[in-house]
Amino acid sequence: MTQSAKPTTQPFSVRFTPEERARLESEAAGVPLSTFIRAKILGEPLPSRVRRTGAALKDRAAFAKALALLGQSRLANNINQLAHLAHVGALPLNPETEAEICEAMEAVRSIRSFLMAALGLKAGDSP
Repeated sequence: MTQSAKPTTQPFSVRFTPEERARLESEAAGVPLSTFIRAKILGEPLPSRVRRTGAALKDRAAFAKALALLGQSRLANNINQLAHLAHVGALPLNPETEAEICEAMEAVRSIRSFLMAALGLKAGDSP
């Protein structure tokens, strides 16, 4: 093993009641729970940078609602059909088609808004 190799860590298990865990997750504010607990126990400062993959979702209800909307919609299938018709030149351009396209666009915007909220991002942030 070279000197630059990271030292190995050993797991340590601690059990919390649901209320205790919820409190810790709330206090961690998106920092991975193990990182937060380690820093709190050892009296170390929290890292200044936290990987996004370790961050908890800000609003799980909004994320669940977005996923439910996506699952209930036939959005992907409808957009695929419209794209196919446009490619073969068979897409009728009438008020009904235009309304359906606008409806699909609004559904995409709505889902995007829910996902942005669930991830704690604002409209101007890049995901």
